[in-house]
Amino acid sequence: MGNANVEDANEALQAQAHIWSHAFNFVSFMSLKCALDLGILEIIQNHGKAMTITELVVALPMLNPTKACDIYRIMRILVHSGIFARQKLYNDAQEEGYVLTNSSRILLKDNPFCITPALNAAMDPVITKPWSFLSTWFQNDDHTPFAITYGETLWDYFAHDPQLKDLINDGLASDSQLVTNVLVDKCKEAFEELNSLVDVGGGTGTTAKAIADTFPHMECTVFDLPNIVAGLQGSKNLKYVGGNMFEAFPTRDAILLKKVLHDWNDEGCLKILKRCKEAISSQDKVGRKLIIIDMVVRENEKVNDEASNLTKIQLFFDMLMLVLVAGKERQQEEWAKLFSAACFRSYKITPIVGFTSLIEVYP
Repeated sequence: MGNANVEDANEALQAQAHIWSHAFNFVSFMSLKCALDLGILEIIQNHGKAMTITELVVALPMLNPTKACDIYRIMRILVHSGIFARQKLYNDAQEEGYVLTNSSRILLKDNPFCITPALNAAMDPVITKPWSFLSTWFQNDDHTPFAITYGETLWDYFAHDPQLKDLINDGLASDSQLVTNVLVDKCKEAFEELNSLVDVGGGTGTTAKAIADTFPHMECTVFDLPNIVAGLQGSKNLKYVGGNMFEAFPTRDAILLKKVLHDWNDEGCLKILKRCKEAISSQDKVGRKLIIIDMVVRENEKVNDEASNLTKIQLFFDMLMLVLVAGKERQQEEWAKLFSAACFRSYKITPIVGFTSLIEVYP
């Protein structure tokens, strides 16, 4: 009996540790935000070598002297999280300093693939507050937890908070920079035969610009709401057109939807897909297709820790879509069902980078 109690207690302690690790996930999140706000990453980068805690404290311009003794605690948790690493100052020295890792380098402002704008958007209090109303949402008729929190949709909220709108648009553009760079290199064959393409919901045109530069023979159009594309300048083979994707959009050889469909529930997605089908079916050309850049959730894949972690990130994004806009990330079976309902003939999925895939859909 005594041994059984000990085993039960050990299992309970392991379960407790597991739950606390989940409950305190926000600590890593907010500690990273603190490091970004204080400029710690840029300070270590500019130092040019491993930086001691004493050197870091001296370099922090706005640090209250009474808080200097606690900076090591922020650094300690972020070392444990893989944002920073410790490195000996000299080969035979015992003293260590802090250096950046691959994870922190992608947050540097001068990194061409910097994702800090996307991180700032995810960390904004306006975005994090609705999570407190998730359980309430499950018990009422509101559209989203965001709508419970602010009394309107995220899209309507943008009208009186242009700063948040710009923050999220900057975040989307930073995400596009990295994904598009890999896309035009790894998936060139998906674009090479096309003479024209319209990027529906293309924002400020980060993706379309990269495609237009890589394929100068292709006529590229960025299509988004008039207030988003107003004043944006095109180029020789790139132009901007304003409109509503639920009504009509320009007809081209191919339509591109990059991380658009995950913003919508199945009903909204089906409306968009049917518009796409109508638009490309009106083109009497070989090679017409819809190109989707979005997640394909691989919920049951547990091949290794990396694959499991990528799936976890996909599921995080799925919950984010639920809380903010009533959208979702989809498994292959869910994509197939939507394509069939919109009367598309076939599709092909190509994983391109991390947790994102290229989906070519044929009329």
